[in-house]
Amino acid sequence: MNVNQNIKSWLLAALVALFLSACATTDESISTTDGDGAPIDGQDGSSAAMTGGDGTDGAAATGLDGSASGDGTAIADDSSSMSAMAILEQTDGDLADRTIYFEYDSAKLSSESIAILEAHGNFLASNGEVSVRLEGHSDERGSREYNIALGDRRAQSVRRVLLFQGASSDQIETVSYGEEEPAVTGHDEAAWSKNRRVELIYKVN
Repeated sequence: MNVNQNIKSWLLAALVALFLSACATTDESISTTDGDGAPIDGQDGSSAAMTGGDGTDGAAATGLDGSASGDGTAIADDSSSMSAMAILEQTDGDLADRTIYFEYDSAKLSSESIAILEAHGNFLASNGEVSVRLEGHSDERGSREYNIALGDRRAQSVRRVLLFQGASSDQIETVSYGEEEPAVTGHDEAAWSKNRRVELIYKVN
């Protein structure tokens, strides 16, 4: 009789231990999964990566360009939404310099001038509604006819760079004034160096 009671006690103890073990497993499962059995955010590495350090959603914690914002709002690039006219009205930046200078009796572009014109060419290529007039000039030395031709060669040098950067030929007009419209009056190198130029005159159609 005592043997039977001991067996019953052991079985009861084993059943209680098994029941408690099952409850512990169930509690752990509930704490790490939702009702559908899917991981709850923050419980594994992949879900935690989608949230900020304070539990905010990862998409709101960073800007559209991947940069973080303090209030969780998306950061947009303002320059992409600016109109062509607004860009042209800026007093600094890549397009602010619209005068290209040349050496005496030359239509060759310097490396600095080419870098400036590459920015202008990219701008024209991205804004089909914009056109530009290239006004070629020379200093006062030489005949009127020679200087008209020299101003035209300078304008054509600028035009080639703009076209190479993707601008359309329909967007570009060239004209030469030769020595007729000096930027600076004077009869020395200080004045002449400012008059050997091509000016970019923009128009938004």
